[in-house]
Amino acid sequence: MQIARHKEIVSPFAWKGAELQDSTGWIRPFHADELTEIDAALVGVKRRGLEWLDVTRNDFPLPRFASALAGIALELETGRGMILLRGLPLHYSPDDLRMVYWGIGAHLGTAVSQGGRGEVLANVEDEGKEVEFTKQRGAKTSAALAFHADRCDVVGLLCVRKAKAGGLSRIVSAAAIHNEVLRRRPDLIETFYADWHHSRQGDEQPGEARAYPKSIFGFREGHFTGLFSPTYIRSAQEFPEVPRLTQQQREALDLYAILSDELALNMAFEPGDIQLLNNHLIYHARTRYDDYDEPEKKRLLLRLWLAVPGSRPLPAGYELVFGNIEAGAVRGGVPSRDGWRDVTQLRARRAKR
Repeated sequence: MQIARHKEIVSPFAWKGAELQDSTGWIRPFHADELTEIDAALVGVKRRGLEWLDVTRNDFPLPRFASALAGIALELETGRGMILLRGLPLHYSPDDLRMVYWGIGAHLGTAVSQGGRGEVLANVEDEGKEVEFTKQRGAKTSAALAFHADRCDVVGLLCVRKAKAGGLSRIVSAAAIHNEVLRRRPDLIETFYADWHHSRQGDEQPGEARAYPKSIFGFREGHFTGLFSPTYIRSAQEFPEVPRLTQQQREALDLYAILSDELALNMAFEPGDIQLLNNHLIYHARTRYDDYDEPEKKRLLLRLWLAVPGSRPLPAGYELVFGNIEAGAVRGGVPSRDGWRDVTQLRARRAKR
């Protein structure tokens, strides 16, 4: 394994989509005994009358599956940076399904806020608006989403219902893009390491600037990170106080789009699939989709943003996004309109009421 600034990254997470497209090594099915444990944990929290928001990993015991989840967390951090869990039964009621997914997520990390609404377990569905009117979250539309990463260590998506047509998930390795930039346009690699101004998409707190500087690629203590959302860079160009993109930056964005498409792995979601991605290593995208007319058939994913205890240290400057850049910290998320960022802070606020 080689992880060094301006050098080719040699690591399991520097994969190319063509290498994995016909493989199933990244798909991990649920086992029967794990599903039995999940059902038992669900019965336990319902017997105690707990709300899903208050459930911790201790409230949702998974004696054997917890060990497997620890291995999955390690795979996300040091392996391919992504995994698809397949075969979660969907016979649960909507409330029970949220509880089950929340309980599994609690064994991986701490849920953080996904936007000003303060969602910590969000519905990803078409709200019937065009992207330009939603301003903050394209995931709430049926539009195609460009390759990007979310503001958390790990993002989890549970497919409840798929679309009538389209909605294909696509993921790509940030390290593979890094390596191809070195090979094709080494003159642009330092541009990826330099600061770019990103829009906060209306999520700025009082006193915060509406755009902030952050690099695309970064290293710290031998750890690579490639957190990047080109849409937020382009949005920031609408602000007069933000410097205009240079010619090299425009070329870098064009190259990123080309390489993302070339190196991507296409992933068809089936109901009961849980996709887990390390946002420091993997970018994700989605094709446009056509949905059903009946509300009960419409495409629905449940999304978790997690801060995970085995996370990597982040480069200086990333504190503007994550709050804390130290390894294993509870960090990331978008501060809610009330100012909290993670479910622990939310519970503390609720307890004082």
